Amino acid sequence: MPASPLIFAWLWYIFVFSSLPPLSPELWDLWQDQAHSPAFNMAADETLLETAAQRGRPLLRYYAWDCLAVSIGYIQRYNAAPEGFAVVRRPTGGGVVYHDHDFTYTLVFPQGHWLTELDRNQSYDHINRCILQALGSMQLATRLADNDISSEVDRQAMVCFTNPTRYDILLDERKVAGSAQRRNQYGILHQGSLHFGGPLPVARETLATAIQDAFTNMLNISFQTFRPDPELLQKINLLAREKYNCPEWNQRR
Repeated sequence: MPASPLIFAWLWYIFVFSSLPPLSPELWDLWQDQAHSPAFNMAADETLLETAAQRGRPLLRYYAWDCLAVSIGYIQRYNAAPEGFAVVRRPTGGGVVYHDHDFTYTLVFPQGHWLTELDRNQSYDHINRCILQALGSMQLATRLADNDISSEVDRQAMVCFTNPTRYDILLDERKVAGSAQRRNQYGILHQGSLHFGGPLPVARETLATAIQDAFTNMLNISFQTFRPDPELLQKINLLAREKYNCPEWNQRR
């Protein structure tokens, strides 16, 4: 017996709306972190991903760097990093990112969250439109890039902010916001950076608030303050010492 039009309509509804943000406010954790070493920052992000299921909800983390540093993408050559900077290899892809005047943030989504059901491009679209909204609220005329990186670019040595790709954010045709993801059985780690070629155009606290407000308004989010417990900090420090502070990891290519 053929299926009724009502069944087809219901299946279509489930397909279209199952991967959209929830209608009721969604609770996220907010970790307003401070400046740390490059190794700690990367270890913190990886540990937050591995413990995402224990929290059961997304987490937004702001943080800074306690020294002049660059982070290099997971697949990049170590010699892509310039001299005179502390160097750490990220758990995500992308190019060389300078951490001198930049604003860095991390988003972690546990497996099963609606955003993990989207493909990579769709998730970038959702997240970076929020960053775009935040910059727009400060009268910065930005737009999303709509072209992919040229196949001629050497991804193992490229500098992130000189090579915009689709869903990066441009200001006067210059890339000012980029991001990279790692996806695994724990969920999604999304690492983002905003760099305007010099000092930030607004206070760091103002930018953080604008980003938080954009997620709140565009994705219907409610934030609660997150404070890492001693066990989590112990895991982070151990991973920083045994992985991200070691030449075996940072100089592996």
